[in-house]
Amino acid sequence: MRTPSSPGGGRRKPSWRLWTVGLSAVVLAVTGTTVALQSASAEQASTASTSTTSSASAASSDSSDSSVSASSTVTTTAAACSRTKSKTAKTKVTSVSLPYKVKGYGGEGDTEVIPMAVAAAPNGQSWLAWVGTSGKVYLGKLGCNDKLTGKVTSFTGIDLQDITADANGGAILITKKGSCGTGPLCGGTSSPCNTMHLIRFDNSGKTVWSKQVTNLSSTKKGYSNGARFVWWYQHHGRIATGGGKYAAYFGTAITVKNGSCVDIHQGDRLQVVTSKGKAVASESTDFSCSHAWNSRVVYDPAKKKFITVCATDNECRIAQANPYRTVVASKCDGTLFGGDLILAKTGYWTAWSQGGKAKISRFTTGKANKTVNSVAATQHPHLVKYGSNRMVLSWGSGSKIKAKIMNRSTGATIGSTLTLNAKDHDYMSFKEYKDGSVAYAAAGATTKSIKIARVMPMT
Repeated sequence: MRTPSSPGGGRRKPSWRLWTVGLSAVVLAVTGTTVALQSASAEQASTASTSTTSSASAASSDSSDSSVSASSTVTTTAAACSRTKSKTAKTKVTSVSLPYKVKGYGGEGDTEVIPMAVAAAPNGQSWLAWVGTSGKVYLGKLGCNDKLTGKVTSFTGIDLQDITADANGGAILITKKGSCGTGPLCGGTSSPCNTMHLIRFDNSGKTVWSKQVTNLSSTKKGYSNGARFVWWYQHHGRIATGGGKYAAYFGTAITVKNGSCVDIHQGDRLQVVTSKGKAVASESTDFSCSHAWNSRVVYDPAKKKFITVCATDNECRIAQANPYRTVVASKCDGTLFGGDLILAKTGYWTAWSQGGKAKISRFTTGKANKTVNSVAATQHPHLVKYGSNRMVLSWGSGSKIKAKIMNRSTGATIGSTLTLNAKDHDYMSFKEYKDGSVAYAAAGATTKSIKIARVMPMT
């Protein structure tokens, strides 16, 4: 059985596309995080919260989720939020009191739970999701003041990936428990064989449909040939929406028959579904990059298609897949990290880092036509659209978030660095709002609170 080279490691390029998990535990330095690679593989919401404001100079199965209580609804309002624009960017951090505990950041590793995420509704309000401490993923609505309104609904789930919203509700991507079956593996020990689900919810927070975007079933378990499942290693994902469709792009385990037993590989998977929860096979890919981490997706309305990039140890690069096209070349030194992917004025910007120095690169298809080097000293940069021709690059700095505003055409920095009194997480992201602001869900001061860190809109 072949053993994978370390993502970001200095080994020569293998001649095969997929690598198999070896017979014994292998320690990988993945995107700057050392992980042990396993072988083979009723309380009502409180609206009492505090808010602080500061300013800075800057320019394959469909089903309903029965775990959602039919009596639990989330109050909504059609009124649009009105956030004041100013010539200089202002930041606002609001503490949200929660009715149920939220998991902490842990070590912020690439295999750990994503504890929370926020999504922007078209009217400027938000949906807030968080992972509880008792096998539930919770969902609540935030008003214009970034505080919970109404009651909270829940889904059975063990990990949260992402959330998006629209005028009729939204969609959430979560991981649920699955079954590995009996094997047999060609070697090594058992891994969790979980499933990924894209769940559509309405404006009351109730499930409309639930679509499994992995492919396990009563007859196909994790250790069945051809299975696509979620294990503990490199499994995180994102959602993009557009053209009446959703795209879920996430890390997946790939089961391949090897004689009388099976091997487990790792890559990522793009699954596109309609607003009715039906798979769009022509726009989906069984697997894309391998090995893959930091899988990112955005919808391009001009091309009417979903665009993806990944960080991969296939030639150690930030790449587009199907077929492979190098966006930026890197090195196999264990420090390659892919940040977020957004629309540029022409083409796309992706944030990434190497050796603790963040960069942004612009591309249309394949090789980047512009790279701005050393935009921040960080291993984990984040990027989000901000207004009509700006973007916000952010990163963690101690217990706070640092951010700078940049031109979305040229990549030039506008103004001075902002500071938000909230703690960054390596694998979470800011979200863009139609009013020109951006917001981030971060750990609160207690286990029953979350902070919403917002960069207010500019003129």
